[in-house]
Amino acid sequence: MHKITDAAKLLNPEIITLFITIIYSLFILYTVIKIIKDTESPAKALGYLLLVLVLPIIGAILYFSIGVNYRLEKLYKRKYFRDRNFYETIKNQIFEHSEKRIENHRKLLEGKTHPIRMLLKDTSSALYTANRTKLLINGENKFTEVIDALKKAEKHIHIEYYIFSDDRIGNKIKEILIQKANEGVTIRFIYDDFGSHSLNKKMIPELRKAGVQVAAFYKIKLYALANRMNYRNHRKVIVIDSKIGFIGGINVDDRYINTPDTKLYWRDTHLMIEGEAVNGLQYNFLNDWNFCSESPVDYFDRQYFYPKDSKFTQKDDELIQFAASGPDSDRATIMLVYNGIITASQKRLYLTTPYLIPNETIVNALKYAALSGVDVRLLVPYNSDSMVVNAASCSYYLELLAAGVRIFRYTKGFVHAKTIVSDDNLSIVGSANIDMRSFDLNFEISALVYSRKINEELCNAFMEDLANSTEISYAEWNQRNKLVKFGNSMAKLISPLL
Repeated sequence: MHKITDAAKLLNPEIITLFITIIYSLFILYTVIKIIKDTESPAKALGYLLLVLVLPIIGAILYFSIGVNYRLEKLYKRKYFRDRNFYETIKNQIFEHSEKRIENHRKLLEGKTHPIRMLLKDTSSALYTANRTKLLINGENKFTEVIDALKKAEKHIHIEYYIFSDDRIGNKIKEILIQKANEGVTIRFIYDDFGSHSLNKKMIPELRKAGVQVAAFYKIKLYALANRMNYRNHRKVIVIDSKIGFIGGINVDDRYINTPDTKLYWRDTHLMIEGEAVNGLQYNFLNDWNFCSESPVDYFDRQYFYPKDSKFTQKDDELIQFAASGPDSDRATIMLVYNGIITASQKRLYLTTPYLIPNETIVNALKYAALSGVDVRLLVPYNSDSMVVNAASCSYYLELLAAGVRIFRYTKGFVHAKTIVSDDNLSIVGSANIDMRSFDLNFEISALVYSRKINEELCNAFMEDLANSTEISYAEWNQRNKLVKFGNSMAKLISPLL
């Protein structure tokens, strides 16, 4: 009888409510402490704290789903140390060759040696020469070159994409890969398991059956679905026979190819590279392959690097260096490089990005450049493909405009290019947006091209884009509807989390 009475007391609604309240309070307190302790960025920490305080349960779920930083997770540690061990072995050679190139190209590199040495010290990224570079505007131009190069492959094809779609262009490239595999060409194919989720049903089995080696980058599993969606491989890279490479913002998808029937014009930029500089792309591909594949490649196998005795002559007017970063790196390398380039620009700085959600470092760098007299122009979409991202981006315009930054919104279609023009001797083409996701969460890669030819071509392309854009003024932007301003401000509060 006493046992029944004791059990009844334990089931008392007041006791149950007290118990739940204590557990709930301890959970929220634990979440708050963990956010403060583990979140490196104050802005991001404040964003999560706001969510947890306003919407406790939802905020906590969001934080533990997408906010926990696994930069030091064992999975990434293995990749980090394997990559670094290789570079430690050849570091002295990289520094020696790169410093010689800096010395021999002083005129070309005038005012731009700081980012080169920063990358050398931070990631041992070498400064390469190129035989030929070609700017590829939009998918219709990129895929013509890609298909031609793939058909000529003799030894190997390495291909890595965030989005590789099971559509017309995706299947066209698939058929070429199968054909080349049947001819004995070694093919390694990396696809992001989130961005290219449609491939698993049919295309992947077809490729594997033909002998193509396929690996999903950071495969999504149900128990870690949300978090693994947060650390994606956003790179778009192709390496063919160690002699030709492609890098930029254009994924393998029909929407990137503009035709007379195109409903939404898609503006993007890619870069084709021939020569020794392909080694930089190859090294980064092998890093990713050895991370996600069960059949790692030996870094010291010379067949995967540009042959020293190549019949091609190295040119003296084009140098390339690669900036790569992700959750496996010590620092936000690409963000640091961009910050340095922005503040060091002396005459002009033209940036194109589909997603503008900069951190305080980049905002201040842009304001510094504009206030110091540099012609700073930003090209962004008139409307982004995300309402929240668009609102967050708009929240940064007023302070940038006040500092003298000119902002243009592209009206012809959707601008998806990720490019930078700095003065007349440095251009950047890559996969990284000017946002915190690209700087901190995704695996990204950008090519820093020291070439007056490419710089002029990219500048001309930028000016053509401005002709299809609307410039906004400080007065105009300041007169927006108060409700719109409030919405932008609310979006800005959570912008560190986007």
